Amino acid sequence: MAGRSSRAAPKVAVLMGGLSAEREVSLVSGRECANALREAGYEVVEVDAGRDLAARLAALSPDVCFNALHGRWGEDGRVQGMLEWLGLPYTHSGVLASALAMDKTRAKSVFRAAGLPVVESLLAPKAEVMVRHVMAPPYVVKPNAEGSSVGVYIVSKDANTPPQLGEEMPETAMVETYVPGRELTVSVLGDRAMCVTEIHTSGWYDYHAKYAPGGSSHTCPAEIPAEIADAARDYALRAHSALGCRGLSRSDFRWDDSRGIDGLYILETNTQPGMTPTSLSPEQAAAEGMSFSQLCAWIVEDASCDR
Repeated sequence: MAGRSSRAAPKVAVLMGGLSAEREVSLVSGRECANALREAGYEVVEVDAGRDLAARLAALSPDVCFNALHGRWGEDGRVQGMLEWLGLPYTHSGVLASALAMDKTRAKSVFRAAGLPVVESLLAPKAEVMVRHVMAPPYVVKPNAEGSSVGVYIVSKDANTPPQLGEEMPETAMVETYVPGRELTVSVLGDRAMCVTEIHTSGWYDYHAKYAPGGSSHTCPAEIPAEIADAARDYALRAHSALGCRGLSRSDFRWDDSRGIDGLYILETNTQPGMTPTSLSPEQAAAEGMSFSQLCAWIVEDASCDR
C-alpha cells in the first residue's frame, strides 16, 4: 500500500453514501466494509462523502481511502481524480478505467476492440424512445451512465407500444438488444478471475433484486458447462484488463444456453461492485476461501495513487 505512514494501525477512510441514486446501498456497503476492516486490525473512519469531502479528507489525513461509493461521482472517475489531486492512495480502479466502465457505450467499444462479444446497442433521446420503437423488440432500455440496474426497462417482443420511462432515466438512454437466457457474473481480483455465479430472479436483475432481501438467489459456483465457465472467466479478465481496471471489478453476462458458447455476451463491467450482505463479489471470494474481512484487507493493501 503506497503512502502508508508509520502508524502501527494504518488509518483507513471508508468513503460511503455520496450524491448518487445509489446512496443508500453505498451506506450499507460502507458500514459492512468498515466493520470488516476494524476486524482486520485497521483504524477506520467512516466518511459520508458530501460536497466538503476534499476538506474533510485533508483534515483526517488517512493512509488510504477505501472507496465504497456507488454510481455517479463515486465510480465514474470524479472522486478518483480528487483523490489523485490530494495524493491519497485509494482502492479500486483509477480515473480513466472508472470513467470508461461507467459509460456503457464507450465500454462496449473497448470490449469490441478487445474481441469480446457484446450485443448491439444505440444511444437515443429519452423523448424519442417513449414515442417509437428505436430498435426492433425485444430490447432493453437503461441509463448509459448509472450503476446497479437503476431504471432498467425490458420491452418484450410483442410490445405494441414503446416504454414509458420514469424520471430516473436521463435525457439520453441506451437501448440494447435483449438476450434471453441466464444471468452470470464473474469478479476479478487483481489479475485473477474468481468463480462464476448464476443469478436467479423472477424477472430482470434490477436494483430491487440486487439489494432487497430475497430479491434474488445465487448459485456459486454456477452449475454450467466448463466451457462456458472458462469463457466467462476469460472474458471478465480481458474486460478488466482492456478497461485498465485495478483491484476488484465484476463483469456481468447474459447466456442464451440454447446457443452454447455463441450465446454468451458481456453486458458491462462494474468497477465498484457491491459489498453488502447480498453482494456477489464477497460471495465469490468466500467460495474460494477468502473471508469478507480478508477481501477488504486485500483491497486496502492494493491501494495506491496513479491507478
